[in-house]
Amino acid sequence: MDDNAVLSMNKIRMRFGSHYALKGVTLSVRRGEVFGLLGQNGSGKSTLIKVLAGFHQPEEGSEVVLWGQTMPLPLDPMEIKTRGVAFVHQHLALVPSLTVVENMRVTAAGQKSPWMIRWKAEAAAISALFGEFSLTIDPFATVASLSPVERAFVAILRAFADLRASDAGHGGEGILVLDEPTPFLPAQDVERLFALIRSIVRTGASVIIVTHDIDEVRAITDRVAVLRDGELIDILDTRNAGRQSILDTIVGTRIDAFAKQRLPTHGGTQAVRVDGLTDGKTAPFDFDIREGEILGVTGLIGSGFAALPYLLYGALPAKGAITLAGRTLPLSGITPLAAQKAGIALLPGDRLGAAGIASLSVTDNITLPVLDTLLKPYGLDRAAMRREAGRLGQLHDVRPADPALPLGALSGGNQQKVLLAKWLQTEPKLLLLDEPTQGVDFAARQQIFKALDTAAAAGTAILCASTDNEQLEQICDRIIVFSRGRPVAELKGSAITRKAITEACFHSHHAEAAQ
Repeated sequence: MDDNAVLSMNKIRMRFGSHYALKGVTLSVRRGEVFGLLGQNGSGKSTLIKVLAGFHQPEEGSEVVLWGQTMPLPLDPMEIKTRGVAFVHQHLALVPSLTVVENMRVTAAGQKSPWMIRWKAEAAAISALFGEFSLTIDPFATVASLSPVERAFVAILRAFADLRASDAGHGGEGILVLDEPTPFLPAQDVERLFALIRSIVRTGASVIIVTHDIDEVRAITDRVAVLRDGELIDILDTRNAGRQSILDTIVGTRIDAFAKQRLPTHGGTQAVRVDGLTDGKTAPFDFDIREGEILGVTGLIGSGFAALPYLLYGALPAKGAITLAGRTLPLSGITPLAAQKAGIALLPGDRLGAAGIASLSVTDNITLPVLDTLLKPYGLDRAAMRREAGRLGQLHDVRPADPALPLGALSGGNQQKVLLAKWLQTEPKLLLLDEPTQGVDFAARQQIFKALDTAAAAGTAILCASTDNEQLEQICDRIIVFSRGRPVAELKGSAITRKAITEACFHSHHAEAAQ
């Protein structure tokens, strides 16, 4: 036991059927530290957090000690909250149509006037809280109008306000749990978020941060626990741990980053041509993609690049034309079904919203685009569906290797492998990607990169919209930078580096603003 521990989780075991997600994990979090939880998809990180949140009941013999008191299991979510533990989950749990003050008020603890909310007083209190951390967010602004990092600030300070209002008797210090808070943020906003976390820790609170990003772990944490296959492998002092040593501890063996052999900067067969593309609000523009090329599109948040895959797929209204395989389609009349028939596939960034169906099995999700090939005279050939799902799962190293599991039961990285396999099996002429490795661990990212490179080598043209400059550097043959809804810069060949991408995004934005 750590004498300075505010939270200890001892011998935590959690089983789903015959599969152990946690195999006796023991760790503790100290007062006033940032404690990282790191591991590959499926390592047990999320399960451990859900045990702490009271969502899962661990096996007998597991123990949670909070503020020196052994808690009865399963933990009561409301009691955990009143004892000074607050959670911010990846999707933030904010209502976009409501104002900041309304979202903050939803979880307010200790309200003395339950029958009447004094909105001006609430807004003043929220402004004062924001002011403590040098934030100037209008309490009456709708969440939908905020930038992604401002939404994260609101969610985190809402949780922090709950800590202060708890009756745990620990001076409002508490424990703040952040589950993957950064995947939706561009690099320039991550440091702003980390500055807020450091400010919160200076108040005496402890922070647990769950992430896949090793560089972020090294930048923000004091210690990090590494999980692998449900077991605690090590707890590292991040000040003394190098990036490669952390990565090797996570994986258990050395895994090198995927290294792409880029196409020559000139020549090649044109696979896709887009002419006069516009959403009706910006000036039309043209671009092309060569056969086997991975084209990245990027820019600052709000620069317009993120809409590109959806405009080409018919998911958003557009004007212009797209030509592939010698056939020209007007974008004004294209629908997702027509796009699929023309050989266009889209993998949306909303993994369990637009891209996949969490409640359906891996088999049902992965075979959706090819159901017409799996028909018998009296219905679907379920046995053939299971065989095909099993084959694709094995090909893309989906774990656990059980196609009958619901898609939502898999880790984020394995969900993404399933959804990518779902579209790659159709051998699309054009594959559109929106943030394809968001929230995916390092090892799974390399597998996804290799799968994309294999598809490109077979002739598929790929367009990848992303703010992940490391990802763009690894997989792209060419990158187009957007500002104010149109392309303003292009990077090719050896000019594609993380630094160059970042500089191009900022330079283009400021150059456009100056005009």
